[in-house]
Amino acid sequence: MQTQPNASTKPRPKLSPSVGPCLPANRHMGAGTEHQPTSESPAAAAAAGKRTLVFTYGTLKRGFSNHGLLQDLFLTGDATFIGAASTASLLPLVCGPYRVPFLLNLPGSVGCHRVKGELYSVTARGLARLDELEGVSRGHYERLPVEVVVLAAEDAAEQVPVDGAVAYYAHRGYAAEMWARSGRRGHAEYSPAVAAGYVRRVDRPQGQTFLEQIRVFVSSQS
Repeated sequence: MQTQPNASTKPRPKLSPSVGPCLPANRHMGAGTEHQPTSESPAAAAAAGKRTLVFTYGTLKRGFSNHGLLQDLFLTGDATFIGAASTASLLPLVCGPYRVPFLLNLPGSVGCHRVKGELYSVTARGLARLDELEGVSRGHYERLPVEVVVLAAEDAAEQVPVDGAVAYYAHRGYAAEMWARSGRRGHAEYSPAVAAGYVRRVDRPQGQTFLEQIRVFVSSQS
């Protein structure tokens, strides 16, 4: 989804996972990004190996509860902030138990939006840390391709398409039920207002697994 060029505008190239930050270091900065690297040396890039572009839409974003993990990855060179971004297509973003956010792999559903978030370039080591947080091996979320655009201007008028990005979607085993339980109405952004009432993992009841909490949620009345 690329902006149409005019007489004075050339088409912008797509970003790929190997790119460094596409914005100045003080652009789109938020809480907790003071340790974020602004560039990488060739030696560091070679040591890091292949990188993956990860679209974050929930608690991994700046100012939210799990962003500390990305801060740790900044310090080790395993993550780099690329910029504010959004999905290129309409997708449902809903809240489940304890106001946990879920992006659903149900594109084009009525009641969904182009979801706003942030884009990071992550090494294989960093990706493994994110997989663990998101419970990929336990069927909590699944990491799948997502089409996104980087919002190159504050007013989002200029958008740069991105190749090869991934996102952590709600697992397909419960995604449709989560959408139905949410009244088939999604959010455009996991904002502080939408996240109000979020309960951190350490503060949730410990007698149930996360999947059990999801099952209770989707089977309950709204």
